[in-house]
Formats: sequence, structure tokens, C-alpha cells
Amino acid sequence: MTAIPSLRIGTRGSPLALAQAEETRLRLEQAFPDLIGAIAIEVIHTTGDKIQDRPLAAIGGKGLFTKEIDEAQMEGRVDIAVHSMKDVPTLLPDGLCLGALLPREDVRDVLISSKGRSLAELPEGAVVGSASLRRAAQILRRRPDLSVIPFRGNVQTRLRKLAEGQVDATLLAMAGLNRLNLMPIEAVPLSIEEMLPAVAQGAIGITCRADDSRALGYLAALDDAQTRCRVVAERAFLTVLDGSCRTPIAGLAELDGERLTLTGMILRPDGTQAYDVVASGHCTDPETVGVRGGQTLLDLAGPGFLAPVS
Repeated sequence: MTAIPSLRIGTRGSPLALAQAEETRLRLEQAFPDLIGAIAIEVIHTTGDKIQDRPLAAIGGKGLFTKEIDEAQMEGRVDIAVHSMKDVPTLLPDGLCLGALLPREDVRDVLISSKGRSLAELPEGAVVGSASLRRAAQILRRRPDLSVIPFRGNVQTRLRKLAEGQVDATLLAMAGLNRLNLMPIEAVPLSIEEMLPAVAQGAIGITCRADDSRALGYLAALDDAQTRCRVVAERAFLTVLDGSCRTPIAGLAELDGERLTLTGMILRPDGTQAYDVVASGHCTDPETVGVRGGQTLLDLAGPGFLAPVS
């Protein structure tokens, strides 16, 4: 008699991370009925979750949201791991691979404030809370009079701080709010032109050990080809720029039939200077599109523009 297959999913413990892990479990059960009741979710506390009083750039970057989970995978304590792809470093640890990308959610950011329905409507000198250098730089590019202060925590924490009046406004990813079914009535989506998203924003990625054929077989059934194409281009773009959470970089790849177009941006942290690029190519070669976009920006900006902020 064949044993019931089982999988252990590693994830962070925030409500959003757990919602993403549950979505992954549901998709696996729908694709493989023999997995129903045989998938366990294991919460792994990461350094990025434990340290909430400093910006990520000051404590080592976005890899702090994946390090402990990566270690659990390599040690065999979990089989697969579910991540928000915008938190995943462009270089995965040796022995791990990206087994699946789920269909991408809405990539836009939303502005949440009772004091304005757009960045332009916020009162002069308003305080905007954001832990994202990308968002802060784009806000200051349009509204240098605003004050942008560090604002960390999960979605619920940031909404609570906003309600308490600690800031006048904040920005959150629409994808996370949708997945949590938690869209405040004052939330206003910002257009891509007004706020270019983070690389891979709205995408859920699932990693596994590169030699785990069983896990790879399961994940292959979940992989969304269009999302993978777009995310591969965006992460190639980010790799060329050596991007982490230490520099303001934004990028979005979009498909129109077989045509892939990437829009990218690099900015000074204070928003005083920015460079934009549009690169395009065939959907069968997304990495080349991303590399071309990143290299164009490097050439435009010149040496030193992307020096990490202190």
C-alpha cells in the first residue's frame, strides 16, 4: 500500500504570509487530491520579522526575510517555502530553486489616508509612513514637501499605526490587501505612472531543494508561465543593478501577446534625481529584456549613482 504523500510548507508567521501559504496548500490539494489533509504549514520566524525598530537597509537587506526559511529547507525540516517574491534576493542559496510562481495579483500600490485621495491632495508637510526606499523616493520626487518616515510592521500593524495618527498617510501593496480581504475604504490605487512597483510585487514564489524531484513535480503543476516570464525579466533587471532594499529601484514587466515590455526606474533616495528605461523583446527571452533594461540604466546614471544609502 502506497503511503500518503506529505509536504511541509515553510513560511513567515505574519497574517499575509500565512494567507499565502494557505493559498498554496489549497492549490496543491486541488491539483493533487491525494495531498488533501497531508500538507503541514510550519511557521519560521525570520530575522526581518524579529527586528522591527530599524529600516531593513540598516540591518542587512531583504534576505533577512528568507534566511532562516532557506536554512530549514536545506536541513530538510520543510519541503517547500512560500515567499512574497519581492522579498526574495535575486540570488538563491546553492541547492535551492524557484519551483513555482503562482498567478500574479494586482501589482499596484495603494495610498491610504483620510487627508487626501492622491499624493497631490495630501496637505503640505504631511507625514507619510513607509519602510520602502522605493516608495519614499517616488513620493519625494513628486512631493518634496512631504515628510517620509520609517514605518515597519505587518499590514495590520501599519494600518493600526495610521489609525492612531502616528502618520498622515501610508502606502501598501494592493496584492497583500486583496489576499487578506482587508481593503480600507479610504484606500486609493496609485497608477503605475505615479508609483512604479517593486520588482516582483504581487507575485508568490515557492522554492524547494533543487534535487527534490517529488516537490518539483508537485510545484510544476502550479507554475504560471506568464507570471514566471514577467518575474524573470524583472529579477534579471534587478540583478544587473545589484539591487537590494538599500537602493530605490522599481521595475515592472508586462506582456502584450508575445511582446514583453519592462519599465524600470532608479532614483536618489531623496527623489531629486531619477532615470527611467523601457526595454522590450520576445516573451521567450525575458532575461535578456531585463538585462538590457538594467544595463541601460547603469549607462545612463553613471558610476556611483546606486551607492547604498547609509
